[in-house]
Amino acid sequence: MTGYILKRLAGMVPLLFGITIISFGMMHLAPGEPSVVGQEFNPKVSAADIERLRSYYGLDQPLYTQYWHWLKRLAVLDFGTSFSADGRPVLDKITERIPVTLTINLLAMLVIIAFAIPIGIASAVRRDSWFDKSMTIAVFIGFAIPSFWLGLMLMISLGVGLNWLPISGLHDYSWQQMSDWQQTLDRAKHLILPVFVSAIGGLAGMSRFMRSGMLEVIHADYITTARAMGMPEGAIRYCLALKNALLPIITLLGLSIPGLIGGSVIVEQLFSLPGMGLLFFEAVMARDYPLIMGITVIGAVLTLFGNLIADIAYAWADPRIRHGSHA
Repeated sequence: MTGYILKRLAGMVPLLFGITIISFGMMHLAPGEPSVVGQEFNPKVSAADIERLRSYYGLDQPLYTQYWHWLKRLAVLDFGTSFSADGRPVLDKITERIPVTLTINLLAMLVIIAFAIPIGIASAVRRDSWFDKSMTIAVFIGFAIPSFWLGLMLMISLGVGLNWLPISGLHDYSWQQMSDWQQTLDRAKHLILPVFVSAIGGLAGMSRFMRSGMLEVIHADYITTARAMGMPEGAIRYCLALKNALLPIITLLGLSIPGLIGGSVIVEQLFSLPGMGLLFFEAVMARDYPLIMGITVIGAVLTLFGNLIADIAYAWADPRIRHGSHA
């Protein structure tokens, strides 16, 4: 297993290199430049001013030269300086925003796992029962409801109408005057709606995958053999069947890791949360190339490590994969 992991880690380096080349090229294919965006209709900005801006940003150099300079900075973990008006380092802006996005999405993932797996198992075990049919209806509703519409309805009903939960920001205006316990409670109240809206779609999908995987496994020959040998039904479900039924869930969780960065643009904008999704959207609109590439690299690294974690979890869940990795 150790050799397999090291081999996969070594293979991630050229793959990451290829991702950065493609991303850098596609980014520059988008119309507009930082020196032009927002200046098209400004009569005070002349062509000479735009050229000076292009030279200042290094955009007058050939594309391969720009990429080479960016790659050399990346080698020492220098993501460059943002093209925005504040001129702050990209890494500072990312580290400032990333805790918000990671907190929301990790909590949403925990909610999904905590509820989707039991619901999927119960639906598979009680196939075609009232519980299974009601969960199927709930899943289709969860898939059909747009997240922004659900968020707005919850804000109107629970926030504005009943005044039970806050509808924007991460904390109350009087947060600094609160005790530690009150600050924790206030932060938790502000996260309930964003986490729920972020989790509802994944909860619906993952519960269906869990149900399908469990149905496939509980009809396998080794499960029938275990029943014939008198093994308790609970042990069959949760010791034998569950481990193999988790394989599609492991795949989904591995592919969900990149979404921890860019998958919450709507939620962050809806609830006015200063996270990475909103930062990436603003960077794209402003053609902030260093910031776009910084977030893209982090997303690519998360994607590669997500796939690696999924493969390791596969090997843990399925001995055939684990034994094959030694070959």
